[in-house]
Amino acid sequence: MINQLKHSFFQVFTVTLLWVVLLITVFFKDQSISIGYMWNVVGIALISAGLFGVIYNALWNYLTLKPIWNIVISSTLNTLGGILTVWLFSEEMFHFIAPWFPGMLLLSVVLHTIAFYFYARIDSKKKAEELNKILK
Repeated sequence: MINQLKHSFFQVFTVTLLWVVLLITVFFKDQSISIGYMWNVVGIALISAGLFGVIYNALWNYLTLKPIWNIVISSTLNTLGGILTVWLFSEEMFHFIAPWFPGMLLLSVVLHTIAFYFYARIDSKKKAEELNKILK
């Protein structure tokens, strides 16, 4: 389990870092970027890797919490991580979207609930097929 989470962390970290650098290259190509700002980009990659490479992976694949707790934890951390990511990317953008934070949290809860429903449905079908193969 630990090796899988480490692998997922580094995989998400690398892809996010490359993706954000690509976006900065495309949208800010005529601007200079300071070394200090590049540490913000590393912070964005760390947040994404922590959330999607470790926390989501552990919540949905390894921990046995009740579904409501998975939804609450993942929605809250996803919203906080997103807010912190926006702040690291641009404080101006952070202040611009600040009034919509409660709506973002609500939308996150709704979407995580829907995603959990489909994930649980697909996972139970997959497990039923595996059990049927064992019984044959």
